[in-house]
Amino acid sequence: MSELKQFKLPDVGEGLTEADIVKWHVQPGDKVTINQIIVEIETAKAVVELPSPYEGVVAGLLVPEGTTADVGTPIISVEVGPDAGITTPPAPRGSTSADLVPPPPPESPSPSPSSSPAEGGTEPGIEGTLTPKEDERHAVLVGYGVKAGSTARRPRKAAAGSGAAAALAGSRPAVLAKPPVRKLARDLGVDLTLLSGTGPGGSITRDDVQSAVRGLETAGPAAAEGPAPAAPNRFAPVTAVAREERIPIRGVRKHMAAAMVGSAFSAPHVTEFLQIDMTETMAATARLRTLPEFSEIRVSPLLLVARALMVAVARHPMINSSWDEDAQEIVVKHYVNLGIAAATERGLVVPNVKDAHALSLPGLGRALAELAETARAGQATPADLRGGTITITNVGVFGVDTGTPILTPGEAAILAFGRVKDAPWVHQGQLAVRKVTTLGLSFDHRIVDGELGSAVLRDIGAMLEDPLRMLAWS
Repeated sequence: MSELKQFKLPDVGEGLTEADIVKWHVQPGDKVTINQIIVEIETAKAVVELPSPYEGVVAGLLVPEGTTADVGTPIISVEVGPDAGITTPPAPRGSTSADLVPPPPPESPSPSPSSSPAEGGTEPGIEGTLTPKEDERHAVLVGYGVKAGSTARRPRKAAAGSGAAAALAGSRPAVLAKPPVRKLARDLGVDLTLLSGTGPGGSITRDDVQSAVRGLETAGPAAAEGPAPAAPNRFAPVTAVAREERIPIRGVRKHMAAAMVGSAFSAPHVTEFLQIDMTETMAATARLRTLPEFSEIRVSPLLLVARALMVAVARHPMINSSWDEDAQEIVVKHYVNLGIAAATERGLVVPNVKDAHALSLPGLGRALAELAETARAGQATPADLRGGTITITNVGVFGVDTGTPILTPGEAAILAFGRVKDAPWVHQGQLAVRKVTTLGLSFDHRIVDGELGSAVLRDIGAMLEDPLRMLAWS
């Protein structure tokens, strides 16, 4: 005897009320096991993969991709039990939620609607087995159903060339790659079915896609036969282009926008700037790359900027604090959860390295690299995003000299690290070309006054001009 169970959207963070269904990994008719990943959801904080709490056969997807659902809403139904999948034929692959009404079960004696849970009713919070009514209503997953002949399935729009596309898709091997990697491949014109994955379980990584692109660029025109085709027109006729595009504000982007507005209009911001000579830091970065301790770490100047910030925090603890409005207290943190602002496809996120102050320099380098990779892949968890104490935003990677960063909510300071460029500089009394950058420090003026903010920025600059000061002051 099989039974239908519904999995309700859980609260995967602290107090979240809704989430968007990003991608289903199963379809009606698929067999699932306990803890198998069945769906990706996007909350206000991160993209999260949800495992199945049941073992059985998928009976229906109750919320389609791209839809926002409230916490507690049933999102999938699974048929469990020894007879699961026998009486209900699998729905065709690619079905949508509009198609997920199972056919009525074969005629058989059924329990009355008033039966107890032990007789086939429902458990609290879980939908039990549903049976057709005697007035010829069809069985549905939720509600009382509809009378025979009163509904018709909405016709599907057939895509151009759908027959050829289906035949081609059926002949291609399955490809194991995360959604961000698939998007990167589409953007770069790389066919994933032609690549060999180097990731876990043979999955294709960003590096695999980028390596394939480099190989195509190396082959260049020499690999082509005959004259090169004419470059296509990059712009469609004006009459064929939509003049506006509307993008729904959801998930991470919605949370980020609300947080930035709240921060900008609740904490009085002050930003100070300091231009410094980074020549010695760049030389130290190059030297670190040759050491065996850093052989498997991608060392960048950001690593030494992060270390300099933590030394400055140790010298000036008040910069690493928060304002508790309810308690009317300043909370000084004697630990550093170092946030790194990251721009992703879904918006700005600020995951943080927990207890970064306690890590060695190689350990900090590894943690920063893992954090960046996780954020770029859209896999930062709510735990990664909670509890930050101070943040760095590396605007230099975008070719920008500096900026006036907005505080991460709940923090007292954020450091902007601009691009490092060649510039004329007076060095040892002589004009020379040096590696120069501009630092920008924004701070909460309720906690940090001009003297403290200036002292922190001055100390960070001094350590980056002469990295040996990090050892002397730490």
